[in-house]
Amino acid sequence: MRILDILEDTTVDGPGFRTTIYCAGCLHHCPGCHNPQSWDMNGGHEMSVDDLLRIILADPFADVTFSGGDPFYQAEAFTELACAIRSHSQKTIWCYTGFTFEQLLSDEGIRLHALPLLRQLDVLVDGPYIAALRDPDLPFRGSSNQRILDVPRSLQQGKAVEWTSEN
Repeated sequence: MRILDILEDTTVDGPGFRTTIYCAGCLHHCPGCHNPQSWDMNGGHEMSVDDLLRIILADPFADVTFSGGDPFYQAEAFTELACAIRSHSQKTIWCYTGFTFEQLLSDEGIRLHALPLLRQLDVLVDGPYIAALRDPDLPFRGSSNQRILDVPRSLQQGKAVEWTSEN
C-alpha cells in the first residue's frame, strides 16, 4: 500500500479518537484540496497490511479512518486491511473519498473494485471537495456537497442513507 502518513489519536476524521491512515494517490485534484501532496499515485512509501494493522491495533481505544488521497484508488489493499481490522477488533471504520456513493456502485466503481471495500466500512464521507461550498462549521467534512453515509444501511437500501450519531 502507498501510505503518506498515519495520525494517531486524531479527533477530526470521525467521532472519538481515531487512527487515520492517509494514502497516496488521488486523481480528483479538487481545487482547494487541503492535502494536494496526496495526489501523486507513487507518493508516500510502501507499507504492508500487517505493519498497518499492528499500528491500528496498538491503540485499543481508537477507531480507524481511511483518508488520502483517495483509498478507492487502492481499494483491494484497503479491503484487505479493513478485513484484517474486522477480524481482530470491534473498531469502526470510516472512509473519505472524492467519489460519490452512486459512482462507487456504478461501472466506474466496479473497475475500482469498490464494493468489497464498501462492505467493510461503517461510514463513508463521499463527494469531491468543492471550495465554493466550503463550510468550516460542518462536522467531519469540508464542503456542503459531501455526505456522511451509513454504509451498511445504504447498501441494504440501495441508496445513500445519511449517517447520524444515533445510528
